[in-house]
Amino acid sequence: MRRSTQGLPLPEAARGGPAARSGRLAGVAMMCGSGLANQTGAATGALAFPAIGPAGVVAVRQWVAGLVLLAVGRPRLRSFTWRQWWPVLCLAMVFATMNLSLYTAIDRIGLGLAVTLEFLGPLAVALAASRRLVDLLCALVAGAAVVILTRPQPTTDYAGIALGLVAAVCWASYILLNRLVGARLPGAEGSAAAAGVSALLYLPVGITVLAHHPPSASALGYAATAGILSSAVPFLADLLALRRVPARFFGIFMSVNPVLAALVGLVVLDQTLEGIEWLAVSAIVVANSVSILSAGPRPELPPVRRGGTALPAPATTPAPATLPGPAADPTTPHGPSAGAPARCEAR
Repeated sequence: MRRSTQGLPLPEAARGGPAARSGRLAGVAMMCGSGLANQTGAATGALAFPAIGPAGVVAVRQWVAGLVLLAVGRPRLRSFTWRQWWPVLCLAMVFATMNLSLYTAIDRIGLGLAVTLEFLGPLAVALAASRRLVDLLCALVAGAAVVILTRPQPTTDYAGIALGLVAAVCWASYILLNRLVGARLPGAEGSAAAAGVSALLYLPVGITVLAHHPPSASALGYAATAGILSSAVPFLADLLALRRVPARFFGIFMSVNPVLAALVGLVVLDQTLEGIEWLAVSAIVVANSVSILSAGPRPELPPVRRGGTALPAPATTPAPATLPGPAADPTTPHGPSAGAPARCEAR
């Protein structure tokens, strides 16, 4: 039996046994459910565009998501320290910007292309955080497929493409900030607080839009459904999944979102893809599958402090990844130089 540096037996998850495999599979299932719910919600919200526009849909979506997550997470806002508040506030701004830019892009260029552009964000995270050659190759194959899907044409809507790229930057920020929030706050408190702040930011926007464009009951229903499927479900699923898988694995696995967007767009919105575009989508699926099948056991890492309490290592212990920016979250008072690796944790 392998033992820790203190001479105690290592937990089953740290030895790469059945518990580790079970935790990894649970994380994959959560990411699949998150992606499917997210794209179905986006397509449902698009049905309300003719009545209240993208801004109105996003406002209602943020309100619903905020209420649901505040009820589930029950954040103790008065006990938050500034070290916990600043990533929460940044995450709230990312929520607000990402959703508005993505929905406006969907309105202009369609669900499949908009989500494909947004995928460039997690792809960049995967390239930055990966330590294995096979992951880099898979990410490059997926990136080449994205280029094929977004090739310029005479009718190209460059404003829509620019908005999709803004959503990509926001998604990359979401991955890093959401994991940082999950490391510093217990449970879903961080995501709930961020969703609540984002909902408050959209109060004046939503009131103005709905006052000028009185919505029908069906339009409000579509927007509210989008709030649950595209906000509340993914926020919670991703927070839990990213405690079981490393950020670079999350970034590569999220390549399935363009596939889901293309399928949901075809079924719900009757948006079709050409043969070469489906070939590119298939390349993304293959790259994603190779990365998953080649994933091996992860070395043990020190426990992460969440909300000030030391917890046991998660079911899957990711390899340390040192990334620039706010993702650095040292677990000792003296920072990474004292021996604790900077941790990148996260839509």
